[in-house]
Formats: sequence, C-alpha cells, structure tokens
Amino acid sequence: MREHFMTVRNSAKLALAGVIALAALTGCATPPPASDKEAMAAFNEDNDPLEPLNRYFFEVNRGIDHLLLRPVSEIYRGALPEGVRNSVRSVVNNLETPGIFVHDILQGEVERASDSFGRFTTNTVFGPAGLNDIAAGDNPKNPDAGIPFHGEDTGQTLAVWGAGPGPYLMLPFYGPSNVRDTLGMAINFYINPINYIVPNEHRTGFATARTVVKGIDTRSRSIETFDDIERGSIDFYATVRSLYRQYRASQIANGRGPKNPLPEMSEELEEDNGAERVSSVRK
Repeated sequence: MREHFMTVRNSAKLALAGVIALAALTGCATPPPASDKEAMAAFNEDNDPLEPLNRYFFEVNRGIDHLLLRPVSEIYRGALPEGVRNSVRSVVNNLETPGIFVHDILQGEVERASDSFGRFTTNTVFGPAGLNDIAAGDNPKNPDAGIPFHGEDTGQTLAVWGAGPGPYLMLPFYGPSNVRDTLGMAINFYINPINYIVPNEHRTGFATARTVVKGIDTRSRSIETFDDIERGSIDFYATVRSLYRQYRASQIANGRGPKNPLPEMSEELEEDNGAERVSSVRK
C-alpha cells in the first residue's frame, strides 16, 4: 500500500510540474485595463487566467476525440444492442454507488445516502451484480416508484463544505474542470470502498478499466448532442466552459440549480430522474 501511495504521489508531482512548465511557456490570459470596468467584470466572471493553455488542451482533446474516442464509441454503439449497453452503464454506476454513499454521508444528505445504499444492495443482489438497474423501477405508470441514480464526487463534497472552485482548468484527456474538482478527482479514488475489495496489485488497473469503459459508453450517448452544441457555438471553447459551470452548479445543488446537461470531456454519466448526466466528450 505504501509503495502504491508513493507511486501515485510521485506521478502527481510530475503531472503538476508539467502543467506549471506548460503554463509558463504558454502564458496567462492578459487582463483588460482596470478602467474598462465591463471588460474587467467579464474577465473576472470567466475566472480563466490560464485561458491560452486551456484552449490549447481543449484542441488537443478535440483531436483525441476525432481520432480515437468518437470512432471507438460509434463502433461500440453500432456493435452492441441497447440492452447490453444499458447493462454496461448499470454495472459501472453500481460500482460507483458505494463511493457515492460515502459522499452522501459526508454532505449530510441522509435521504440520498439511504437511496444509494438501497440502490447498491438491490441491484447487486437482484440485478444481479448490477447488470440491471432494478432499483430504478422502470415503471412508466409511476416513474417515482423507483430510486433513480444520482452521482456525487469529492469536488461536490468540497463545494458543500464551502470550498470555492478556483480558476477554470481544461485538463488533458479529462476535459473541463477547476482547481477544486481536480483535487477532488485525485482523492476520489481513495473514497470508493469498492477499490479496496480488489487486490492491491490490480486496484489501479481495475479503476482505469472502469473509467475507460464508462468514458466510451458515455461518449456513445452524447454524439449527436455534442455535435449540436458545436454547430450552434460561435466560440466552442467558451460555450463548453459556460455549460460546464452551470452543470456543476446543478450537480452541487443536487439538481436544484440550472439544468444544462453537458457532454463533458470526462468519464462520467449519471441519470437523475430520467435526465442524462453526461461527462465524457473529447471533441
């Protein structure tokens, strides 16, 4: 365990050093003159001091999506029946639910924690192993009869505890984020009890495989939606930045905020009362 921790910590240090070096080479966005109050207000609202670097990684992610992720996702969607793909999503969601339960508790959301516990036990036992989302209770006559999936992560927990988002970031491969959510992403692995069931030597590979499968499944469900967003955007980067922030605000408010489902450049999908939460686009 200690060796694994040291490896992760060293990798994080190298990644941070690389980002700092690239930031130094690329430079920061130049703020407008203080006398231009309207422009300064817009600059502060964007909260994107690394915009040149972020735009660079945004284009890198789009290239990766065009060359790899989208073609693989299209093959996945074309080759597997919808029922099989729904089972893939159900299994991945079920494996994440114990971690979601922990975050529900940490946020003081007792009712949602009960929902998470109920979902996991029901789908694991009767799914079986999460292959079917039995807990959602697919009942068109009474859509409120089941327990819909909801997601939580460390970034959301930190936000509930009062942590601000920090500057906007566009992460290589992962997509839109911010300082708080990036820190949360690094911690989230250690929150999910499922990861500790897997032998230590296979733990990282198991989590990585789960992330890859989820990313492909999520991307396959967002192809047309993301195409529509791109076609309707004058500044695609700025549109993604704005939608991501609105979307995260809705997640932190547990769906009580503005609802703008964004196919994000990340690896996650959530369904909340039938509305898809998408977070795996590299476009």
